[in-house]
Amino acid sequence: MKTTHLKLIKSFILIATVFLTSITIAQDGTIYPLEAPDEPNAIPLNTGGVENQPASETWFKQWGDPMARNITNATLTPFLPDPEKANGTAVIVTPGGGFMWLSMGNEGWEVAEALAEKGIAAFVLKYRLHPTAESLDDFTTFMNRPRTAPSKTSDNTTPPSPPQRDLSNQLEDAEAAYAMIVDRADDWGVDIDRIGMIGFSAGAGLTMHSTLNSKTMKMAFIGPIYGGMGPVDVPKDAPPMFNVIATDDFLFRGQNGVIESWHNAGIPVEFHLYQNGGHGFGLGNPGRTSNRWFDSFMYWLEVNKFLEANTVKNSK
Repeated sequence: MKTTHLKLIKSFILIATVFLTSITIAQDGTIYPLEAPDEPNAIPLNTGGVENQPASETWFKQWGDPMARNITNATLTPFLPDPEKANGTAVIVTPGGGFMWLSMGNEGWEVAEALAEKGIAAFVLKYRLHPTAESLDDFTTFMNRPRTAPSKTSDNTTPPSPPQRDLSNQLEDAEAAYAMIVDRADDWGVDIDRIGMIGFSAGAGLTMHSTLNSKTMKMAFIGPIYGGMGPVDVPKDAPPMFNVIATDDFLFRGQNGVIESWHNAGIPVEFHLYQNGGHGFGLGNPGRTSNRWFDSFMYWLEVNKFLEANTVKNSK
């Protein structure tokens, strides 16, 4: 992986340290234990476990959102549209959480349901995570420790990013998800030439990481939502990108490097920089300008002909 590819990925590690203080929605930020919900449609990806992970997968609730941590077995959950609405386009949805937990409701299931309503076959990827404390109390203590959001240095440059974490498990999970969709495309009504990927926060990092590094995924489009904005080396076959972030998001910090990278590479890119929204807004929070991003995303897909009804005829 090229050095510049690391810049975008590194910034997502900051999510684990400032995510909670970045959200200001009117819900209870207390971490509550949550019994693991039924996931009857989740399909195991069989990509293996996580090294040095003694804890089992557990769930908690915060800001009204169900979240999972210590995920060691990746799954893919389909949200298929009504056949009367289906248009053949598919989207892999990757929730965020600093690669230590996943915001399964706000950035996963709810987004997939909204996509399915538009005729898009959506697939929520519950990817493997880095270990966190087995005890919820210990995890809560870690999450509530004092910290401050990063700021620019005295010479107005971006401060150094933390050491990069290994994302090989996450990339393997994304590639397995893509391969499964291709393999079952006819059953699911998916056009394999119209498979896209959107992600939120760390999930945006995985979306970008997959775009820059996967040898097997051929996305038709990508949508990093409130992800890192650092410059990258864009592959010649990179897909069109729809990018969203708010100015009051700690990941923004005045950067638009990834947008310039895409533009300079001659790849179509649409960038929505919203006045407010903070971080982790999912489909939207009340009273924020960022609340209409999903409508803009749908229009972008429409203009680029991804919402046109399509009779699926795949040649694998």
